[in-house]
Amino acid sequence: MTSNQLVVLSKAFAVDLIKLFDTLKRRGKAAPIISQMLRSGTSIGANIHEANYASSKADFVNKFQIALKECYETDYWLEIFHDALIITDDEYLEMSGQCRKIRRLLIASIKTAKRNIESDT
Repeated sequence: MTSNQLVVLSKAFAVDLIKLFDTLKRRGKAAPIISQMLRSGTSIGANIHEANYASSKADFVNKFQIALKECYETDYWLEIFHDALIITDDEYLEMSGQCRKIRRLLIASIKTAKRNIESDT
């Protein structure tokens, strides 16, 4: 998985999160805590995108690790909103599935990048 593919997936995820946020606002559920999910979810792609311009391999890994942490946080919020009946089963399954896919790819990319750093030394 190249970082460019992660950029595409994370951007699509961010767009879908924004659409979900708009849907929740129309349902009258635009609580400030929902904004937190939007912030963490859109931050995933921002950090992945920023990693493409990292100043070093270590900086690249750091950006991906931040994206991974944001991915875990976003998945947490999705689970909370699902359990609180703020989002539907379908919304949860779709968004959580996308988030998990990105998370798995980030984990694999971080492992590969760390191995590459170790082999350079």
